[in-house]
Order: sequence, then C-alpha cells, then structure tokens
Amino acid sequence: MIKVEHLSKRYGDLTVLRDISTEIKQGEVVAIIGPSGTGKSTFLRCLNLLDRPTGGSILIDGQDILDPKTDVPKIRQKMNMVFQSFNLFSHLTVLENLTLAPVRVRGVTQEAAAARGMELLRLVGLGEKSGHFPHELSGGQKQRVAIARCLAMEPEVILFDEPTSALDPTMVSEVLSVIRRLAKDGMTMAIVTHEMDFARDVASRVFYMDQGGIYEEGTPAQIFGNPQKDRTRAFINRVKTSRYSIVSPDFDLYAMNGQIQTFCEKHAISSKTCGNVLLVSEEVLQMYRPLLSERKLEVIVGYSEKTGQIEIVFESDGPTGNVLEAGGADDDLALVLVRGYTEAIELVQGEKGDRLRLLVRKT
Repeated sequence: MIKVEHLSKRYGDLTVLRDISTEIKQGEVVAIIGPSGTGKSTFLRCLNLLDRPTGGSILIDGQDILDPKTDVPKIRQKMNMVFQSFNLFSHLTVLENLTLAPVRVRGVTQEAAAARGMELLRLVGLGEKSGHFPHELSGGQKQRVAIARCLAMEPEVILFDEPTSALDPTMVSEVLSVIRRLAKDGMTMAIVTHEMDFARDVASRVFYMDQGGIYEEGTPAQIFGNPQKDRTRAFINRVKTSRYSIVSPDFDLYAMNGQIQTFCEKHAISSKTCGNVLLVSEEVLQMYRPLLSERKLEVIVGYSEKTGQIEIVFESDGPTGNVLEAGGADDDLALVLVRGYTEAIELVQGEKGDRLRLLVRKT
C-alpha cells in the first residue's frame, strides 16, 4: 500500500532521514519507536508531504506522490494524520469540527456529514459531546474528537504522531483504547509512540528508528523480546552504559575499576554484584592483555533499568579469536572464575573486530 524507497530529508547541512526503504501493507499496524530526535515524526510528515523529502520516492497504491504529475490532494485524502496537539477549531462545536472537511473537500452534503459525524462520535465514546466546544473537553476527549475527525474523511491509512504525548497519564488509556479498536477493525496505521506496552500489544510490525533511519524492524515479539542490534536492545531495556577505552597493555586498571564502581553506585547496584563485575572484567582483560599491543579494546558495562541485568562487553577493532579458550583447559582458574560469575557468554566474530558479551551473575 505504501512503498518507500531511498527516502532522505535534509534541513540545510542537517540530515534528518537517511536512505529509508520500507513498505507498509494494507491492514498493517506499524509502531515506530526510538529515541527523541531520530526522525520519527519527520518520517510521518514526509509520508503525506507535510514535509517534502529531499530525495527518494513514496508510492501510495503504486503512484509516486513526489511525481509532479501526481494529483497530491487526491492521493492525500487516502492518508490522514492525527497530531500530538489536537488542532481542533475552537469556534466550532465538536460535530462541526467533524463535518467541515467532508462538506468542503469531499463534497458530502451537510446532512450526510452530520449523520456520519454522529456515528463516529459514538464510536469514540463522545456522542453526548457533539454540541460542546473544544474548551469544554478534557485532553483525552479532544484527542478522541481529533481521531473521529480524521475518520470522517474516510481515509485508507491513518498516521499517528505521538497521539498521547500531550495528555495527562490518566487520559492516555482512553485514546489508546480507540486506536486498539481501529486496529481490530483492520485500519492501516503507522504510529509514532513512546508507549512501549501499547506498541507491543497493538502493532503487527515495529520500526526502531535511530540515527535517521530504520535501524531494526520486526515483529513485536522480536523487537521487544529478542532485539538483534545493540542500540535496539539498549533502548528497549533502558540500558545505561559506562565505557572505557584501552589502547595499550599498560592501561590504568585502577582508573577503569574506579569508573565501574562509580557507575555501580550511581545505579544502586549492590556491592557484591559490583564485585562480580570487577572480578569478571579483570580476569577477561588478563586474557586479552597479550593482544593489546596490536588491538584497541572498548570495555562497556551496561545496566538494564528494566530487567536489572548487568553485562560487560569487550569490543576489539580487529580479530582476536576466542580469548576464553586461548588460555588452556576448562580447569584454568581464570576461566573457571569467569564462568562461575556469569550467566551467559556470547562471542560474535567479524571482519572488523570481535565482540565478547558476558551477562554478570547478580548477588
């Protein structure tokens, strides 16, 4: 239904979107998540040309809306948008907000528009508010009216740009309930949201955006349960990190240990668990030491606020092999200690370097 190819967007020297290619099929609900400032809202605004892309193509039902020959207003009617702010006309009643565009843009009669408007207000639970003005409504009610107004244009796709971010927490659920109903009814939707539980529940696919692109995409089970890439994992699990760079065998072990201890204290990690982190990192670094005259090493301690899990990652700038096995037999004391104080060990070897990840046992 929507096909995006090599989409880019720049503001002067600032590149907001970088070479995005993806597809949203009819009936899909795509949740778009990621840190602030990574281009999520800009991506939505480019899809319906509120922001014109710098490059690439956007095809709606096979028609490129960036083609000068395309009737953009006609295509845009297929795709409506709900914003963070409600954008209701303050001088019009709730029902008048719903009937204005169908009458003026789609040529619907006032009577038909009013009848459809009442149906939609009942759908979002606001039939009794039809004669009220926006200032008489709560934030959650205003956003539900905005959704009903969007539906009044009979769109095939709805884009939601953080529809609950401006709401009091007590009003979020009423808006999310309406969106859930639309998803159940088969409406095609793309939703930028910070509500992770909602995204997991309602989406058929999830885009994690970072650095101006779709960094990882997959099903909710994959993205929220087993993300494959580091930045996705850090975002989902709310991982805080401390990094220490080692460029020679004569690195300052005491400075690194002091940095780790400060990190543990900052995040209220128990002294025993912190001791485990220090022990594991020291033993593994002893295994790496013969290689440090030729390789640089990044030591990254990560703490997940969501799960309480602590990991130590050793990233080299070139091949190092499996240092845990290079030292000898399984009864080697260092290796026994490392295995005893970790829950899992993962080694990923690549052409540009190796990555050893250890999950530290909590005590």
